[in-house]
Amino acid sequence: MNDKTTFPRRKSSTTDQVTDVVDSVKAYALQETIGPLKGAVRWLAMGSLAALSLGLAMVFGAMAVLRFSQDMGGTALDGSWSFLHYFITLVVMSLLVWLTFSRISQRSLARGE
Repeated sequence: MNDKTTFPRRKSSTTDQVTDVVDSVKAYALQETIGPLKGAVRWLAMGSLAALSLGLAMVFGAMAVLRFSQDMGGTALDGSWSFLHYFITLVVMSLLVWLTFSRISQRSLARGE
């Protein structure tokens, strides 16, 4: 007797083998394209919503800073010094933009990277 046990192989036709290969390729293509695309669409949708919300918040924040600066400055910064309100707003909003970009950490669509 032989140590190796052999199992009888089922004979498959060439068309069965081709069908198996085609099915395997289809399953692999779906797994490697549809899954990541769903993740990318979700990532882009959430990013777009966040960008829109952040953009609106920055516009309203800039208007608030400008209005606050104009109220606190009173008549002392009127006339030729009125540009100072806009400069203050620019500086405050630049700091907020810098803070926002410093908090962004995910730079890839892949979760593990």
